[in-house]
Amino acid sequence: GRTAIVIDDGIATGATIRAALKAARLREPKKLVLAVPVAPTDSLEHMRDEADEIVCLESHADFGAIGSYYLDFDQVTDEEVVAALAKYPARYRSRLEKAS
Repeated sequence: GRTAIVIDDGIATGATIRAALKAARLREPKKLVLAVPVAPTDSLEHMRDEADEIVCLESHADFGAIGSYYLDFDQVTDEEVVAALAKYPARYRSRLEKAS
């Protein structure tokens, strides 16, 4: 019965975020929100059936590549993600250990 917010750094085709939204919907949130900084207009339109609300800062029909909207779009390594998540309380860390 909570609000779930699914966040991505940007949407290209929408396949990955659509799968994430469907997985989140299985948890039966009260409200499902998609939040992205940038996305193509047509991809956002396809997401309207998947999310209850969409927050997008910038959307264009002639979108191009996600990386072109960032000053620094370097990929984050698995190790960097694990180190960042390790800073959270033990209840979250135990979920990480089970997933790996």
